[in-house]
Amino acid sequence: ADIPVIPDLEDVQEEDLAMQVAAPPSVQVNRVLTYHDLDKDLMKYAAFQTLDGEIDLKLLTKVLAPEHELREDDVCWDWDHLFTEVSSELVTEWDLGQLERED
Repeated sequence: ADIPVIPDLEDVQEEDLAMQVAAPPSVQVNRVLTYHDLDKDLMKYAAFQTLDGEIDLKLLTKVLAPEHELREDDVCWDWDHLFTEVSSELVTEWDLGQLERED
């Protein structure tokens, strides 16, 4: 009785889809915490000192490095310079290794 029919291409072209706009997705955006906020929260709340209520993280939180010690300046690498530096270090190590074997 009800047989699905494939529409003709001419019928589809008659529809004006240019004026139809899809609704934007609704996504809840949460504020991303900074390192400073995370550091304050880590030391303030005891909830961060245990994981799953079983694993004690107090020792880890005592020895975490502060943010200013972890920051590094951005340095551009030059492939030729880097390759030359690494290969010269390797050659020096190989030469030292051969000298030690000969002795």
